[in-house]
Amino acid sequence: METIAKTTLTLQQDINWLETVIETGLALYFRNETPYNNIKEIGLPFIEENDNTGYAQILRKHNLSFEERLILVVTLARYIKPQSLDLFLLKNKSIDANFSEFGGLKDESQHGFIPTLETVCFLLGGADDISIRMNFMGFIYEENSLYKEGILKAQNFPVLLNEPLVLSEEFLSLLITHKKHIPKYNSKFPAEEITTKLNWNDLVLETATKNQLEEVKLWLKHSQLILKDWQLNKNLKPGYRLLFYGPPGTGKTLAATLLGKSIQAPVFRIDLSMIVSKYIGETEKNLGQLFDKAESKNWILFFDEADALFSKRTDTNSSNDRHANQEVAYLLQRIESFDGLVILATNLQSNIDEAFLRRFQNTIHFTKPKYQERRTLWKNMLSNTFEIDEGEIVLNEIAKNHELSGGEMLNILRYCAIKAAERGEKKINYKNIMTGIKREYQKSNKTLN
Repeated sequence: METIAKTTLTLQQDINWLETVIETGLALYFRNETPYNNIKEIGLPFIEENDNTGYAQILRKHNLSFEERLILVVTLARYIKPQSLDLFLLKNKSIDANFSEFGGLKDESQHGFIPTLETVCFLLGGADDISIRMNFMGFIYEENSLYKEGILKAQNFPVLLNEPLVLSEEFLSLLITHKKHIPKYNSKFPAEEITTKLNWNDLVLETATKNQLEEVKLWLKHSQLILKDWQLNKNLKPGYRLLFYGPPGTGKTLAATLLGKSIQAPVFRIDLSMIVSKYIGETEKNLGQLFDKAESKNWILFFDEADALFSKRTDTNSSNDRHANQEVAYLLQRIESFDGLVILATNLQSNIDEAFLRRFQNTIHFTKPKYQERRTLWKNMLSNTFEIDEGEIVLNEIAKNHELSGGEMLNILRYCAIKAAERGEKKINYKNIMTGIKREYQKSNKTLN
């Protein structure tokens, strides 16, 4: 409740400032009496250092200019106090029509004034001074931080003065709930956020594989320092492209999730069945929507079983072949320009097109766990929770004699836990473990000796 009250005070302060700016802008335009020569003399509202509301955090983080702050507050007024904009409904009596210089859009479903960038340009003096108008148009056209950082949502790029002012879902979420917006799975964003309760120490891999993942972690942690502070963005692109390859159940998904957890970034597993389409142009359209949504969000995109989309290009013997190759080319372009982490996962590295492989910063091989890793995994899964018949002896034996992946071990754990619950005791016996192993072998058409 205290945070809501603080947000309300800060927003009210900015709306009061906007109302003064609007009255002053209109007075200057109509040559009425006003103590100001231009609206910039009014000055920006002050944000207190101890104001930790989502709105204040954004203002401090982006260090908005006068023009950007004005654009943002005009947009906010549409949502939290639309009557602040009612002065723009004033009609030009000489022609019995609205003042075109005020900008704004008509919407029969909404009452009141819907502001556009033209509205802000008017307040800055752009209706009378062409140089102000041209400077503002250049400022908007160059994709300023409000759009680049996803605070405002644009219908068209490049952004022009007739663009309606609309807050993004991300900013609205931060403003209302003080939390970052996480989109839900839908047709325009066919991706599911994946999380884990496990930590980095729970990821049991070969040392070389773990070291490669540590390198990725360090890049995620220090990329802003490297690119911005050290200005290596002249030579290095901001994004990072990573390939995971290896058999199912070897930790690829868990590794992707833990990378996100290490920097508190959401990880989205892409549903390729919703992306890939047999209709020409639809796959590119779906990919475009996905990457547009994820741009500049600090999200990690995880393409699991990526062969369907990233497989080797074929010779162009037919129109379908050419279409498939166009999809790959488009995907290469979007991945290279994406400013976040993209992870592709596949069972076989050889399935991935060489054009992709050359563009990966890192390719990491996930192998089936060897004896020591299997022993550690069994210990983490079983003996840390359950009492086991013959304890260490059983764990050593099954780790030594049965080459299983971590995913297969989890299935065995589930089976053993069900049997233990049925008996009403937190204890696992050797017979249940072996039955679970036999079940996993049968899935792969293997025989348990």
